[in-house]
Amino acid sequence: MTHKSILKFAGLGTLALLATASSQAQTLRLRGSDTLGAKLVPQWAEGFKKAGNNVSFDIAAEGSSTAFTNLASGSAEIGMSSRKVKEEERTFCKTKGVFLKEHEVAWDMIAVVVNKNNPVTNLTKKQIAGIFTGSIKDWSEVGGAPGAISVYTRNTSSGTYKDWMTLAMKGKDYAGTSQKMAGNEQIASEVAGNRGGIGYVGLAYSHGKGVKAVSADGIAPAPANVKAYPYSRPTYFYTNGDSTGKTKEFIDFCLSAEGSKIAQLVGFIPEK
Repeated sequence: MTHKSILKFAGLGTLALLATASSQAQTLRLRGSDTLGAKLVPQWAEGFKKAGNNVSFDIAAEGSSTAFTNLASGSAEIGMSSRKVKEEERTFCKTKGVFLKEHEVAWDMIAVVVNKNNPVTNLTKKQIAGIFTGSIKDWSEVGGAPGAISVYTRNTSSGTYKDWMTLAMKGKDYAGTSQKMAGNEQIASEVAGNRGGIGYVGLAYSHGKGVKAVSADGIAPAPANVKAYPYSRPTYFYTNGDSTGKTKEFIDFCLSAEGSKIAQLVGFIPEK
């Protein structure tokens, strides 16, 4: 092979490698909230890809706290959180050279769910606080059929676990007998299998088989009541500084008319 032929061959090989690299999908890594990451974000990701974006997604929904540890370590482009970042988390990220930018992406409602065969349809905020702190232990105390109340909560890495303490329990601790679950679906499943069960889940998980959502002070957890319902809250994406490239394009898609439509279908209230 001549010197000129070798150069020509090498050039073709380089072009082939470049073409292969350009055809490979970029991977967006999202870490954090189960409330966002189990249902809504995967649907947003599918919609984004269907819109013609050559991107793959790596989504791990293990609790809001993990959003910030992963952003700090550089193992996520987007952190998903059902609560605002804590100051100590923001400071920790700064020590790693990560300066958090907050993106409010949708509103959620934390619904109180009971077994479908439970006759209770409404609880006061005071009764809800009493049940989850353990001062109310029997359904007969809140107008239900006699029987012990079994309380199911999220685990301590969950943003919802901490939000619920603030929104519903005035900062008090959970009942010592409460059972901690990894995610919304696990809580709904446990309540569905236990007539005495009660738990809290994101609105998107409140219509599962075997459970029903109860009203709080007469207000049902429904999108039309998002401002009046006492346990409504915003949810967030966090990035390292201003988002760029496909990360920015994905966040913009989530906030677009198409993204809002997906959020509504899943059971969230789109960001206005």
